[in-house]
Amino acid sequence: MNAGIPVRWILSQPELGLVLKGGGDGLGRAVTLVLTSELTEPQQWMSGGELVLTTGMGLPLSRPDRLRYLQDLYRAGIAGLGFGVGLSHETVPEDLVEAADQCGLPLFEVPLPTPFGAITKKVMQRLAEQEYEKVLRASRAQPRMTRAAIQGVRAVIRELSAALSATVLVVGADGAIAEAHPRQPGAEILDRIREFLATRSDAVGSGAIQLPTGQYIVLQAITAGHTVHGHLAVVTAGAIGSVDQVLLGHASSLLALDFEKPARLHIAQNRLNSQAMAMLLDEPGDPDIMWQHLAAAADRTGRVRALVLRCASAPVARQALETVDAQLHPQNRQLFAHLAGDRVAVLLPGSDTDATAEQLLTGIPAEVRATLRAGLSAPHPLRRFNAAIEHAELAASAALPGARPLELAALAGHALLAFPEAQRVLSAVSEAMLQPLVDYDERHGTDLITSLRAYLEAHGQWETAANALGVHRHTLRSRVAKIESVLGCQLDQALVRAELLLAVIARR
Repeated sequence: MNAGIPVRWILSQPELGLVLKGGGDGLGRAVTLVLTSELTEPQQWMSGGELVLTTGMGLPLSRPDRLRYLQDLYRAGIAGLGFGVGLSHETVPEDLVEAADQCGLPLFEVPLPTPFGAITKKVMQRLAEQEYEKVLRASRAQPRMTRAAIQGVRAVIRELSAALSATVLVVGADGAIAEAHPRQPGAEILDRIREFLATRSDAVGSGAIQLPTGQYIVLQAITAGHTVHGHLAVVTAGAIGSVDQVLLGHASSLLALDFEKPARLHIAQNRLNSQAMAMLLDEPGDPDIMWQHLAAAADRTGRVRALVLRCASAPVARQALETVDAQLHPQNRQLFAHLAGDRVAVLLPGSDTDATAEQLLTGIPAEVRATLRAGLSAPHPLRRFNAAIEHAELAASAALPGARPLELAALAGHALLAFPEAQRVLSAVSEAMLQPLVDYDERHGTDLITSLRAYLEAHGQWETAANALGVHRHTLRSRVAKIESVLGCQLDQALVRAELLLAVIARR
């Protein structure tokens, strides 16, 4: 941010002997320059941020003119006024003190023994220290950003955000927010960024926007040659200085290099990611280096989701994988995938939604997409990504061909019957358990199966089950007794009721 010294810091230097007389509300105003002036109308030479020192030789004589003198300085944006006493004035005029209090402009007394040059020297030394501190901070931040570039865009903007104490965004070439740190800004800021970029006549679109709140949005194009990959946006509390501009430019260059990675490097990265997944899926143990590599697949909370695609053939699976990669690459997202025959498993950040997963499949030809089954797991800790893949595999086995990715949680209440393998097992169990009751109903023209289901679904509540069947509860008790006799079991046992309910449901 721009250098500046609060007026209160200058007043706190004991060797200067300065005494605040008025305008205490403005002690936080920042001083960027010290000027001495004995002019009657000095405001026309001010640009803002000045600490003006005067002995009052040019001070107007009338009270109204003195009030106007100070108010003009305030409107010109000066940071404060130092009044030297002992020469033309023995004390600071009271009318100036009153005016300073009214507008909140710091007015302090400079004793005769304190040279104006001493104040100037003190301020310039502190400004120089601030600049040195900023250069030192930048010199430390640049290597951190360079090292972070190995981990990708997210790590670079995290370091830039910390160095500038600002919100940092990466805006893609399509105008969408690709990354944000430490958090996504409000809608007003996003709208201003998009408006600014939309109205630029040049392709680069670098510049700054000042908001009514006093915040600044600084935009830096991410370019490589004639290609504009997007923009780096920094939202700060105030205008940024030259040293911070250097950091912004350095980050932009690092991001441009990341966007410009050769295709061979991209393919090699995908292959390495796939190998890391394969090693952790196939081999037990805890190879820490592989987990560190896979960490880039997770969101900020360390969670991942798995997207599993069941395809008609191995070539179709490879085509689907290439499509997913083509969707991820413009977003500067790495592909973490495992290809096994006609099945593709892709790791996504835990913060991704089913809509994000569906978007990854939009480039697949319609005739291929119509045959593809997609399943999506819930978010899992990275170390349990294999469980996430298993859950997504189950969801894919129950998904309809060509439908949106099915989340396993959406199967709650009918999950067991959604999977062919479970259906086969339950059907066999159902036939074995219920056949005596089916035979009895056929011989006697009864419908004990229906009564059994109503009783089980009512959790053994006689009144509820009888109402569902439209019979008296004593009638139902008689039927249940007959069911127990035919099946040779006791329905007052919870495990028996649970198994029979599954059997009845599977039979339907």
